Amino acid sequence: MAWVPGLVRGRSALLARRRQGGEVQRDRVDRGRDAVVDCGVYAHGARLEDSASYPEALRRARAEGGFVWIGLHEPSARELDDIARDFGLHPLAVEDAVQAHQRPKLEKYEGMLFAVFKTVTYVAHETVTDSSQIVETGEVMVFVGEDYVVTVRHGDHGSLRGLRRRVEGDEGLMRIGPLGVLYAIADRIVDDYLGVTEAVQDDVDELEQSVLSPQRSREIERIYQLKREVIELKRAVAPLEMPMRDLVNRYSIGHGDLTQYFRDVEDHLTRVRDQVTGYDELLTSILQVAYAQVQIYENEDMRKISAWVAIAAVPTMIAGIYGMNFEHMPELGWRYGYAYALSVIGVVCAALWRGFRRNGWL
Repeated sequence: MAWVPGLVRGRSALLARRRQGGEVQRDRVDRGRDAVVDCGVYAHGARLEDSASYPEALRRARAEGGFVWIGLHEPSARELDDIARDFGLHPLAVEDAVQAHQRPKLEKYEGMLFAVFKTVTYVAHETVTDSSQIVETGEVMVFVGEDYVVTVRHGDHGSLRGLRRRVEGDEGLMRIGPLGVLYAIADRIVDDYLGVTEAVQDDVDELEQSVLSPQRSREIERIYQLKREVIELKRAVAPLEMPMRDLVNRYSIGHGDLTQYFRDVEDHLTRVRDQVTGYDELLTSILQVAYAQVQIYENEDMRKISAWVAIAAVPTMIAGIYGMNFEHMPELGWRYGYAYALSVIGVVCAALWRGFRRNGWL
């Protein structure tokens, strides 16, 4: 099988590390029962009968010219270290896989590739609130060697069980080998991005309509929360561009050029990145509109308050003047003075109200 340049050179080193301290014969099944989701040996485009231990599975895969695929879910450092000894995984990559919270990346070590993908899922909700969790993220780490694939998943979503069944049903990918599995994982994760971005689009549209509706609303907290979730999605998508470009530009194998497949994944990823970037920019604009509306509402409120204060100032002024109780004041002894004062107050207040109304202050 033709392979990624540089992987073949590491095979002797991998075997040497594996034999260090003598041949490992002990059973590994019980040791990894909490973390191992599945372990399969694949050769000639099909899955073979499962083996009792990791070393035995690896020996059989090499004898048949196939590969081993081990799936782990949130393994402990000890569990992953045991598998790393059997398969010769690089310690720096193993450390990253245990600690999680890594940026999407593709690293090349002697005899292996190490890829990190961020998985995302959309958290269903009726409406966006100032505390809604809209996007939940996880991670999938993939160790790819000449005759093995080890996947490490962190998070409660992003299960690869369905993907494994699909790959097992695709003889072409099975014959391609570990890089075929890497392509299938990348394709699945990026397709999940597309589904999440479509769901987020509905939330963005709902907020935009709410902000631009004629009814007064306070949406700044909701917009800010959605923007934070979009940024979280952006952090999962954007850093993956360079690893995918690296796969497109450098890697192909003898049973079928995978460059075109990785390029298809890259195209989908570019589409997702453009959508997420667009959401981020649109939410920034919506947030600015919301701030502007708040200022407009505050100005309108201040104008209304000022108008009513001006209207109330008329009776206050007249009542204040004639409440000073001086003996010699005009109209104090006039029989119709009280009615006349009330009439003046009413006419002036009505005129002021009409003027403010015509000017849009009330």
